[in-house]
Amino acid sequence: MAVPSVTVSVEPVIENKIQEVKLDGQEIYVAPLSMSENLTKLAHKIDFYKDESDEKGKPTSEGEKEEEDEKVLASFQPSLWPWDSVRNKLKAAFTEMCVLTDVLNIIKEKRYMVADPVSNEAPENKSSVLLLAKKRGLVVAANVLISGAERLKRSHSEHSNRAQNDYFIELLKLRQNWRLKKVGTSILGDLTYKSAGSRFLQSGTFEVTKVIEEKTDGDGSHSRGSLEVVIPSELEGVAYIQVDVKSVPGNILMPAGLGVIRSDAYWQQKLEVAQNVLFCKELFAQLAREAVQIKSSTPHMVVGNQIITNAFPGIQLSIVLCHYTGKEKKTPQAPQKLEHNHVLEHSLHQLLREVHYKNINYVPPHPVNAMLGMSKRRRLAGPLGTSRRELVEMNVRETLLEQIIKQTKHAVLRLRTMHVLDKLAILSDPQITAHWSCLNSSLECSVRINITTAGYEIVRSNSLVLIIEVDNIQAILLKDSKTITLSFEDKALQDLILWQVSQHHIQVVTHLAKCHSWTVISTNLNVGIGDIDVYGTATSIMMSSPRGDKVLSLKSGAYNKIQMFLKEVTSSELNNLSTAVVDPKWQKIMGTFKQIDVDRLQGKTFAQKVDMLMAKLSTMS
Repeated sequence: MAVPSVTVSVEPVIENKIQEVKLDGQEIYVAPLSMSENLTKLAHKIDFYKDESDEKGKPTSEGEKEEEDEKVLASFQPSLWPWDSVRNKLKAAFTEMCVLTDVLNIIKEKRYMVADPVSNEAPENKSSVLLLAKKRGLVVAANVLISGAERLKRSHSEHSNRAQNDYFIELLKLRQNWRLKKVGTSILGDLTYKSAGSRFLQSGTFEVTKVIEEKTDGDGSHSRGSLEVVIPSELEGVAYIQVDVKSVPGNILMPAGLGVIRSDAYWQQKLEVAQNVLFCKELFAQLAREAVQIKSSTPHMVVGNQIITNAFPGIQLSIVLCHYTGKEKKTPQAPQKLEHNHVLEHSLHQLLREVHYKNINYVPPHPVNAMLGMSKRRRLAGPLGTSRRELVEMNVRETLLEQIIKQTKHAVLRLRTMHVLDKLAILSDPQITAHWSCLNSSLECSVRINITTAGYEIVRSNSLVLIIEVDNIQAILLKDSKTITLSFEDKALQDLILWQVSQHHIQVVTHLAKCHSWTVISTNLNVGIGDIDVYGTATSIMMSSPRGDKVLSLKSGAYNKIQMFLKEVTSSELNNLSTAVVDPKWQKIMGTFKQIDVDRLQGKTFAQKVDMLMAKLSTMS
């Protein structure tokens, strides 16, 4: 009868030991040993201190082999007594010490062993042969040293020449700074600013060639490297942009001759100068194209390599492209001083580089489905419902010529303002101080003007702020926060400051009247009688002494001198009051006034003179 099959499960024996059994029955095993750890464990089982000196050798007969096997099987036999291992170690040490003692005795005492040297026959010494051998040795050594020195010198010279004039090393330096490409067997480079965003069509290709015969100067030093660059003829020479602002039309002063780049100059210098020529040509071509296209009230003239335009009436702006190749006919000219406007020239270079930057860098962010180059405002035109006119205004940009004209106007206005302030600062009474703001731009700046009197700083000073713009000057009077718009004429600014000086005089007199207890009868900011001022109106003030027997009148204008009048009031005038006079104080202003010569009063300044006069009149009354 067949027995049904039984499924037998074969599982590997758990060789890892159990380290811990948790409360929930989980067993934690010891991690298995790695190969290195297992080797270490097996090595520890070997007894390296086993005494093998008692062994007589390998077994030779079968009986001895069986006895050896029995000894191997009977391992881990206990020692006869506890100090058996110690005795064996001491025995081995004693044996070694005995051997060492025997060796020392043999070496020290001669009776056991004698070592005598073998005597050889002395060779015959010949002095002539020795001298000749030494001489030959010295010659060989000297030749070796001389040849080594020559090799070192040759290696050093070759290394220095290679570092300076090696063709491939210099070609590597050229590739690090300039764009190169190989066309056939030629190496061509590019001087244009196309990679920076330029759209100028003039070619700036140069060719790189290898110098076969190195030319040297008179002192033997190399004047150029091992490669040479061939610059196009239209980019040879030196060029720069000259900007001149003149008050009256005149001829442009051209230099008698610019520095010429030598034909054997270093390639880096030649490439930098040629690239600057290309940049100046692009800048002038852009300005000339804009000068022809722009429609303005005063037309811009382009004559040859010169652009002439008017910033203000009588102020002319000229932009000249100066390009000197060295092939022009030299005409003897007297040395002339060239007056460049370096600020405007630098601004022109910055404006063109900004145009290059905007050509390749657009306003972020850039949506995937948006047109490349569309600004953020134009992308919002759809949701905000921007009209066509507003979209056209977004695309309108100021040209380089318009921007440089605005900067020129601002520079002229700023210079005129400085000249007016310097001219008025000569006045010692009152003191005019100007504080220019350091936070300015190329189209706007500001200056604060304070009018004070020396020795009377307690009196509030008259202050105004001038904001110099492109076409006009905004004057803000800090006393009453009024804003006055001045034209570009410097005469208007001078009139305004002088008018503020006259107002300051009246303000000082009013303060002194309070200090001396004088009574201010009337103050008139717009006097309609007397001499008419060129600008503004005169201001007058009338005061009476503490006792009322003296009346002092003062009139100050922008261009007219300060006039002072004095009247003595008698008791009869105060008693005979007119029926038309409502207040007795108005009776004092009737009658004849005597004019006072202000120049003959004591004091250095106007405030000191009025102060002394009031003090004297107060004591006399």
